[in-house]
Amino acid sequence: MNVELLQYNPDCEKIVAAAAKLCYSSSEIGGIMEDLDEEKTEKFLNRLVSMGHESPTEHVTFTFGIEGVSRSLTHQLVRHRLASYSQKSQRYVKEGQFEFVIPPEIEAVPEAKETFLQAMADDVASYNKLADILFKKHYEVMLAYGMDEKKAKSAAEKKAIEDARYVLPNACETKIIVTMNTRSLINFFHHRCCERAQWEIRELACRMLELVKEVAPTLFKYAGPSCVGDKCPEGAMSCGKMVEKRKMFLGEENG
Repeated sequence: MNVELLQYNPDCEKIVAAAAKLCYSSSEIGGIMEDLDEEKTEKFLNRLVSMGHESPTEHVTFTFGIEGVSRSLTHQLVRHRLASYSQKSQRYVKEGQFEFVIPPEIEAVPEAKETFLQAMADDVASYNKLADILFKKHYEVMLAYGMDEKKAKSAAEKKAIEDARYVLPNACETKIIVTMNTRSLINFFHHRCCERAQWEIRELACRMLELVKEVAPTLFKYAGPSCVGDKCPEGAMSCGKMVEKRKMFLGEENG
């Protein structure tokens, strides 16, 4: 898994502080960013957190490049609707000898790993066979309709792989670019940094959180699973590790 913070708003914490300042003072727009030094910015942001006023955090966004993850992960990721996504298309990009993600629990058991790898090999063979069969069919039809060879090959491959992809597994590796605002990110971390989240998306969420904390430490000071700032919402399904998780995400001194 490779996760990179591709872009974010310069002075992101200052922008949020300015939005908060506008809400609670008579400041003019022309000078709203003035006098917001590091100390005052942190003061405004901490006030937002204590008041539960989250809307000013929506003014800044963070864009991530993510690769080496499975389709199983991205199916979960795109359920977070207040975000923008651009993902490698299996309709336009031929997978061929596709890469795949092996779950750690399967990796740890030789018999399970052998079965998994055989399933991936079978999927590759089936995908390529289907793509070849369908390509031949579509190519011949397009030539018969008078399309030139170059265009016929391109169009036939596209039509072939858009149906051949139906045999591709959830383990198939993919790439995606994600943009979220701060409020959506914090909500994402509440759900996906949680111990009950699926292992792969939990790893992704924790890596994303590490990256944004480097550039906006005050904005994401209390980010992490829901139990970091409140009681665990999982009830009987709780992992029972609230103290451990608070130490992990807030630091030993805040645990």
